[in-house]
Amino acid sequence: MRTKRPEQRLAGVPFAAKQAREAHGRWQWVEPTVWTPRMLTALENGVKGGCWFSLIDKVASEKGLRAAFAKVERNGGAAGVDRVTVEAFAERLEENVTKLSRSLLDGTYRPQAIVRRWISKAGSKEKRPLGIPTVRDRVVQTALHHVLEPIFERDFVDSSYGFRPGRGCHDALRAVEESLTAGQTWVVDADLQSFFDTLSHEVLRERVRTKIADGSVLGLIDAFLGQPVMEGMTGWTPEEGTPQGAVISPLLSNIYLDPLDRRMAEQDITMVRYADDFVILCWSESAARAALEDVRRWVQEVGLRLHPEKTRIVDATQRGGFDFLGYHFERGYKWPSTKSTQKLKAAVRERTRRTNGTSLETILFGLNPTLRGWFTYFRYSHPTTFPRLDRWVRMRLRSILRKRDHRTGVGRGPDHQRWPNGYFTDRGLFSLVTAHEAVRQSSSR
Repeated sequence: MRTKRPEQRLAGVPFAAKQAREAHGRWQWVEPTVWTPRMLTALENGVKGGCWFSLIDKVASEKGLRAAFAKVERNGGAAGVDRVTVEAFAERLEENVTKLSRSLLDGTYRPQAIVRRWISKAGSKEKRPLGIPTVRDRVVQTALHHVLEPIFERDFVDSSYGFRPGRGCHDALRAVEESLTAGQTWVVDADLQSFFDTLSHEVLRERVRTKIADGSVLGLIDAFLGQPVMEGMTGWTPEEGTPQGAVISPLLSNIYLDPLDRRMAEQDITMVRYADDFVILCWSESAARAALEDVRRWVQEVGLRLHPEKTRIVDATQRGGFDFLGYHFERGYKWPSTKSTQKLKAAVRERTRRTNGTSLETILFGLNPTLRGWFTYFRYSHPTTFPRLDRWVRMRLRSILRKRDHRTGVGRGPDHQRWPNGYFTDRGLFSLVTAHEAVRQSSSR
């Protein structure tokens, strides 16, 4: 059973210089234009009353805003409702930064409307909304994120892995596998229905106020929560939710769900959460049912809802299993979920249409990064995963070559002799099987 996270510090205990340096070492990821050594010491020791005052000047700092823009520029992205691109914002960076700083300090800053787009979900006919803020608003949200994240990160529970520094999907997957191996094979496979669209603004405000007492910063968060949304020619102001695509949304989601993490940890219940996606791993069916009922009660209290069809209890030792973060877990093994495989195949199909008129080398040049990136994430899958996908990719390529020979149908049968596997290897096709063998050899040393 997973142990609880120990208390990290006691408020008001002074640090010696060496202790301070060691403590600050774990905060290497913070934005240095905001988090000076003095502020980091305050973060470690704890501030009086647990609440931070006078933070708006840190958000509005011109150095901080320039650092925020640098991150926005690296991430790229489309223009928002004002049609100002990242490149256009950069051309007048100093002027834009100065204006943003002044408006944040004098209280005149107002975020602009968010453009809503709908993007496809892998392996599903459903689509999910994506919000596109303007570049200027992304800069301010990033600066705000730089200030807020360490304050809340300090006390987040170990069971959450999504959008946190030094943590990622593979860490969450490893935690799930460790619990399954230990015997916690009764799994609550939970799904929060439309989480980002339905979280309560009032509940979120209460969570934020537990650590933030700067009225200007609280007002800025309120302004982002109340940003108008534009979809086509229609616009509205949301009364709940935070848009997917907004820089600040992942942090707000972790703030919102942290009490659930704590609730489970205090009861010694193993939960692994990545943003709004989580599983609970138990020793028995009865424990799993009790945990699910407890989660259901909490979810209702905070204005959320569990998806009635996607939330279920699973015995992971039996056929059926469960999906988590793109992997499927079942009977002691894991492999890519059906949706993950469909997503890969859709990407490969797009690059291997039989009507593709470019050379095979050009096709492989575009295809290999897709295969390599997919393998990097799913390299821990059961070995049988990779041969069949390699065969399928080569079939797609043989079909292209077959059409160029003025033949119909897909590349099977005699085509294996006409264009053997080595033919594609010699031309540089990335092989999932070869990559997996290399990983296994490396790990066995």
